[in-house]
Amino acid sequence: METVQVSSEFARASRLFVQRWGGAFMTSEQLAEVEGEVGLGQHSLYFRGRAAVLGDLSPGVATEVFGIFPRWIFDVVLPAAVEAISATEAVAAYQEASARWARARLAGLAEPERLAELLVRLVEGADASGLGLFAGWREAAWPAGAVERVAHGLTVLREYRGGVHFAALRAVGLTVPEAVVADPEGGRGRLLRTAWQPEAADELIARAEARPGLRERWAEAERLTDERAGELIEAVLSEPERAELLDRLRALDAVARA
Repeated sequence: METVQVSSEFARASRLFVQRWGGAFMTSEQLAEVEGEVGLGQHSLYFRGRAAVLGDLSPGVATEVFGIFPRWIFDVVLPAAVEAISATEAVAAYQEASARWARARLAGLAEPERLAELLVRLVEGADASGLGLFAGWREAAWPAGAVERVAHGLTVLREYRGGVHFAALRAVGLTVPEAVVADPEGGRGRLLRTAWQPEAADELIARAEARPGLRERWAEAERLTDERAGELIEAVLSEPERAELLDRLRALDAVARA
């Protein structure tokens, strides 16, 4: 029990850095730049590129895979994006945006090769069963450059944790949008930022708040997610390596924020 608690605490400590910097390029100027270069409409490379490791998804399937966004955004964005570029081209464009972001924001990172090595081991050591986006991105080629590999590794680990969290939410009987309502860092503001219209967001919030034990279920899903992520870290890295990983993630955080 003590081992589980320690590994869960480590997973919680590293979560912030993986979530923040594994997804920062997704709303970056570098992604917008690449988006324009490949002829995609504004904000469409995120949806097309992230999902493209799974092929040419329909709007309905993409809605379920992404989980957090309302269906209408995929109906508007995805068909045109799928027609504009192939899945292979979309994956390459998405990775190029990540690489450009890494070169712009992580150039001052000390020994990026070592952090990349640790991230590669975690990605390769994870069980991908039932985790579609993680499984797809794990099959994608790693970039050659060290800082680019760091950024890619963080993104793939973000997909791992996200997939595990989605599974945990279903285990406790919550949908992803309901979890956003329960999350102290989520709520109406986050729903509006992820394309929910005000009226639809208010209806969702009302339904979610009527669920018995909404926040207790959300907290249990968070606990389960930390346990599973912690088990991966403990299985792959030694205790000194786990401490090193956290130190290197903190250093990355300082560099990327500068």
